[in-house]
Amino acid sequence: MLDKVLVATTNKGKLKEFEQILSQFGIQVISLEDMKQKVEIEEDRETFLENAIKKAKIYGDFYKIPVIAEDAGLEVEALNGYPGVYSARFYDIDFGGKETVKENKDVANINKLLRLLKEKENREARFVSVVVFYKPEDFGIWTEGYCYGKIIDKPRGNKGFGYDPVFIPEGYTKTMAELDPEEKNRISHRGKAVKKLLEKLRKLL
Repeated sequence: MLDKVLVATTNKGKLKEFEQILSQFGIQVISLEDMKQKVEIEEDRETFLENAIKKAKIYGDFYKIPVIAEDAGLEVEALNGYPGVYSARFYDIDFGGKETVKENKDVANINKLLRLLKEKENREARFVSVVVFYKPEDFGIWTEGYCYGKIIDKPRGNKGFGYDPVFIPEGYTKTMAELDPEEKNRISHRGKAVKKLLEKLRKLL
């Protein structure tokens, strides 16, 4: 089985979640910050899967080690699936007008989302995670996970990151940012995708 893997993200919140999820299976996470040589990659593809494959291939071939790469985001029904692949930089794209960054990018993204949903009755949304595992010169596989819920009017909670403070998962009254890490990882899009990935890897390794 796998004992060590490079998780290809610079997002500290995402990295922390991967460490929590993978540690349950005895897998050590190496981060991009641990690597001496740096590689810059632009996430410029049109789908989560294409972005994740691009990152996994480039990092895997460069560092010559197994890589897990993910692209994830929020899809909102009333906004025709936006922010989608633009979730991390939603504040800065033309759709719906740009949002000024005052505190940080996460807050700017949430402010824009709430502004665009102000007059909307439909608040249905889902988090999407596409996770790719790539072992250089050997094989690559991918899985996806979803977490369905709705967007609320005001942010609540400080345990998560990104859009977590305004997203309430189906069957819950708390936002993602109010849930303990163990509970969030159990129901989250990322937790589901990683667990499916590890089940596939068990059969292959």
